[in-house]
Amino acid sequence: MKFGVSLVPHNLKETAASASLAEDLGFDYVGIPDSQSLWKELYLSLGVVAGATSKVGIGPTVTNSLTRHPAVAASAIASLNEMSGGRAYFGIGTGDSAILNLGLRPAKLKELEDYVNAVRVTLSGESYDYKGRSIHVQWSDNPVPIVMSAEGPKTLHLAGRIADAVIVHSGLTKDVLADTIARIREGERDAGRLEGTAKVWAFAKCNVADRREDAIDEIKMALAASCHHAFRFTLEGKHVPDELQESVMALQGEYVTSQHEQLGETRNSALSDELGLTDFLADRFAVAGTADECLAKARTIQESGVDNLLILAISSDSDKIIRRFGEEVIAKL
Repeated sequence: MKFGVSLVPHNLKETAASASLAEDLGFDYVGIPDSQSLWKELYLSLGVVAGATSKVGIGPTVTNSLTRHPAVAASAIASLNEMSGGRAYFGIGTGDSAILNLGLRPAKLKELEDYVNAVRVTLSGESYDYKGRSIHVQWSDNPVPIVMSAEGPKTLHLAGRIADAVIVHSGLTKDVLADTIARIREGERDAGRLEGTAKVWAFAKCNVADRREDAIDEIKMALAASCHHAFRFTLEGKHVPDELQESVMALQGEYVTSQHEQLGETRNSALSDELGLTDFLADRFAVAGTADECLAKARTIQESGVDNLLILAISSDSDKIIRRFGEEVIAKL
């Protein structure tokens, strides 16, 4: 199993240093989330990461199909691929905080599929009919892997049909991963693809501390974010216990998108405790606890058939997470 880390770009010099540290400690991928209202600009941040590293794959974790036209996105990721020596991947999803903070709705699956096809074709230097108009990036002949974020049954199936890899945000427990991977494989079969064509990237909120409760306490806002994102449309087919469904739906109404993944004493950081969801969400979406507990969770994820474990290092000291995870988890697997 490979490992990746998603870095929130609050400060570009610190982001560059964190990316270099991650590469030195054995991470295989570094990603940057795209949320213009909250963090530094995506492709400028990725350019900084490219300049600070020489081996890791780099790309959005993830961008969306609404705030950037597919020709604009294709040109940006092709430029990044060129400047990084062929290390780029294109991470794409239906949209979360980037679009919600603009008052937009997430993309529908047909819209997302059309967008992904447009990016893939234009990256190859060919024209594509997008929304009734032919678009192209004439200078690009530079295919880049498409990594699609998915959590619901239909999105996972689509990702299995069209993506090179799938960032799964549906959960990390054995039963959820088994169901998630089965839906991706079904999509592959329906598209006539070989099984395993779409690599599985499990996405985890991560923190390593000497006590489990301290590790989880610092990332409660991130657990609330995972709950809001994974269950925002429906609970159908998503393995939420009956006794927690009312609380999970209540969080949807209480979540503050302008505080998405923000550190400190925010409304979002209080929600999981108030609604009695902290233990469920930590088990479902996090690799968090002592180093030994994180190592055990990573082994379970690896044994479930995951190809890459992508952690979000969101903390007042993200380098601490990167260093401890690299030295006490990656080095021991």
